[in-house]
Parts: sequence; structure tokens; C-alpha cells
Amino acid sequence: MDQTEIHLPWGKNRLHLNLPEGWKLQGVLEPSPKKGIADPAEECQRSLENPIGLPRLSELVKPSMRIVLVIDDLSRPTPIAQLLPPVLAEIERGGGRRENITVVAALGVHRKMTFEEHAARLGGEDRLAGLNIVDHDCDDPKKLVFLGMTSRGTPVYLNRTVAESDLIVSIGCIEPHVIASFGGGYKNLLPGVAGRTAIAHNHTLNCRPSTFNMVGQPIENNPMRLDLEEACKMLKQPVFLVNAVINSALEVVKIVSGDPIEAHRAGVDVSQSIYGVRSSLADVVINASHPMDTDLRQGVKALSNTIRAVRKGGVMINLIRAEEGVGVFGLANRKLPLSKGMLRLLAPLLIPLVPKLKLKGMGEEDRFFLYFALQAMRHCTLLLYAPTIPEEIHERLPFVTFVSSPEEAIRLAQEKAPKKAKVLVFPHGGMTYPILG
Repeated sequence: MDQTEIHLPWGKNRLHLNLPEGWKLQGVLEPSPKKGIADPAEECQRSLENPIGLPRLSELVKPSMRIVLVIDDLSRPTPIAQLLPPVLAEIERGGGRRENITVVAALGVHRKMTFEEHAARLGGEDRLAGLNIVDHDCDDPKKLVFLGMTSRGTPVYLNRTVAESDLIVSIGCIEPHVIASFGGGYKNLLPGVAGRTAIAHNHTLNCRPSTFNMVGQPIENNPMRLDLEEACKMLKQPVFLVNAVINSALEVVKIVSGDPIEAHRAGVDVSQSIYGVRSSLADVVINASHPMDTDLRQGVKALSNTIRAVRKGGVMINLIRAEEGVGVFGLANRKLPLSKGMLRLLAPLLIPLVPKLKLKGMGEEDRFFLYFALQAMRHCTLLLYAPTIPEEIHERLPFVTFVSSPEEAIRLAQEKAPKKAKVLVFPHGGMTYPILG
């Protein structure tokens, strides 16, 4: 029997893997090939002229208003540079003045952006003229305000500049998300411009067996998503949403604007139709991190997105590009005092304790990632090829087995999987998720 060759995106190149003889390729599960829109700026203008659940942005604007544009950061593929001109034009149409506009980068717990990165994200240095550009800082109490507690106990600390503005325009994208079901919507504000304690508590809400993997799942069943939406409704001023839905080639297929919940749900329907793929269970799942290739923290989304497709006791081969290395990933900050074998043995006891553990060297928001990692390693064998990650980091992440090449991953998988293993491949695992049944 001839070997089957598969091809996976890898930066500007592709990875080529040969499946062992006897392995049966059940499917290469890719997002729906929905064609991108030729002119995203024109699509944005169309959306702004037909908002969902709110009046036009220009009708909300008053000349004296302090307006904040909250934009997501480099970890998201939102084409900010293409969306910004029609948004600014709509604000100016309502009499808004450029000198009253502040752009706040929704970094959450991510690193600050450089001047060059801001310029590139906004479409060039000339776009920065007259705009105040601010990086959110989740750890500076002077730059945060407290709005209250949610019914689920999240202390709502949000960026002061955002909270004290007269109008908020949130620009981001809607994509599958392991904790929030889908990105976008109010998520650009929490965690995007929230304090670390708010982010930590909100994320921890899904540290439970029924909700640790919510990618693509109904929002009405997601405590974390419902909590962040409750938190952001505490803001007194209008919040106007501009969210893009993109395809796997990072092309805009739809832009929704208007009410942060109603417009978001309309965008979620489109995202579901692209990234949710019908699937059966497989003995071996192979996924690539594309398009979440920025760093390890983003890249492991491919693992979390697709793990439901591998049977219990199966094998996952995760190919993570991580162009910037580890990124802001607390689990990689210090070595856990347990070997892989002991961690696997003690996982059933540790899992219920994670929400209360003292995580030295890790951010509070990393509780969720630890919880997910323990659940994942109990479910299947996790093999990870990430050549930009230093070896000292390998020892700090005993949940997975790092390999030196994709070929080594295949060899190790052969030792665990049946000789006639059923295989599923997710070339764009950073955004694709399986729908079982």
C-alpha cells in the first residue's frame, strides 16, 4: 500500500508528512472555502450603514464626545488597517473630531506593541497623525476603574480611558475560541482592556469538567462568555461593535456592526458556518496552528480546538509555528515539581484543586490553561513540534512531549496508535473545530 502524503501550512512554506502504511486517512477537515470580499473597506462601510440593534455610529456621535477605539492586538488576524478608514469617516460624519479620538490596544495580558507595530496595524505612520495611541496595562491600578461585581463574582476592573470615555467603538474579529465559544463581541473589553484580577476570575469560571473546552459551543451555555457580557454591560456609555469574520486565508467574508451582543451573534452564525466541520472520532489527529502562528500561547489553540476529535487514549500531533516563540504564557515560566508520570497519575486529584492553587511564577489567568492541560493529558497522548521553543521550556511543560521533527512525531504516534489507525487532519487547526456526530 502506498503512503499517503499530507500538506500543512507553515508560515510562507508548507510541511509535508507521509502517513505510515496501514493508517487510514478519514479526512482533511478544512474550513468552508468561503470566498473573501474583494474590498473589506467597502464591506465595512456597508455594515456601518446597516448596523444591527443600534442606530448608525454617526448618529451616536456628538462633536464634543471623547471617543475610544478599542482594537485587538497582533495575536488576532483582524485587518484593522482596512477597517479603520470607514470607521473614522463614519465618526467624522457625525461631527466627531480626530483630536478627541483615542485608540486603545486591547492587550489583555499580552506584551506591549512597538511604535512600528502600531503603525503597521493601523495602516502606516500617516494614520497615527492626530490620534492618541495607548497600550492597555492590566497591572497598573491607576489606569483601571472598578465598576462592580458580576453575579458570578468577577471584580470588574476596566481601563480608565475606556471607561471614562463618552463612546466606545470596539473593532475586532469573531473566531472559534476554547474558553469563550467564539471571540469578538464584548470580549475585546474583557479580557482585552480589563484588570488582571478580572481576567483571572472570568477565565476560572470555565475550570470545570463540563466547560473546560467550549470552542464552538452555544454561548448561552458558557459561564465565562455570559459573565464577561454582564460585566461590560456595567459601562454607562454606548458601545458600538465592528467585528470581522475571516476565512482561513485571513480574508474578510463578513463584517457585522452595531450592538455588541446582537451584532456579535449574527457574526457567530457566519463563523460557525465556516469553521465548524462535521467529524467522527479518530485514533490520531494531526493539526497545524495556522492561522494562530504568532506564539506558543496562540498556537496551542489548535490543540484545544481539535482535541474533541481524538478518541480517549488516542494521539494528537500538534505542529505549532510560534513565530515569536513562547509569548506571554505563564505555564512556561517555571518547572512544575512533578514528572510527567507523576502528573498524569495525580491529575485526577489536582484538577479539582486548580481554581485554588497558588501559582508562583504564573499569572492568575493561567489557571484555566493549567486546568485544560491536565484534562487534555488525561484524554490522550500529546505530541508537539514547535521548533522555535527553547529546550529549557520543554521541561516546564510536562503535559506534552516535544519532538524534534514531524517525522519523530509520526514515529512516536505509531507506538501508541493501532496499526490501522484512523487519522484526521486539521490544516488550519488554529480556527477549525469538529462537530461530532
